[in-house]
Amino acid sequence: MALSVLWVGLGGFLGTVCRYGTGLWLARLVTTPQMPWATWLVNILGSMAMGAIVALAGKGFISDHNWRLFLTVGFCGGFTTFSAFAYENLYMLQESQYLQAFLYTLGSLISCLLAVALGFWIGNKC
Repeated sequence: MALSVLWVGLGGFLGTVCRYGTGLWLARLVTTPQMPWATWLVNILGSMAMGAIVALAGKGFISDHNWRLFLTVGFCGGFTTFSAFAYENLYMLQESQYLQAFLYTLGSLISCLLAVALGFWIGNKC
């Protein structure tokens, strides 16, 4: 149990650092602060990674339980961010940006569902 917690914590640390780095990188490329592009991107990439990891684990490529915890609960959990997504939507609603909040919510939901399905498909093709 303690070893599993350590694996999850290490994965979460790496995922969080990668999320922060992705946000810094994207901030240099995209200069439209009205849309939370970094959160959207990490949630899509994390969803795709989760789909691929689950598919690969199901095929026996990732058989160690701690390694699966490291990748899914740890890394993907630390990399993606629902709390930032929720806050960004609340902020848009408080600023009366109703259409933007609706499009961000719907776009995130659809793109993340498609990304996890794509990742699962890719993982199954390996």
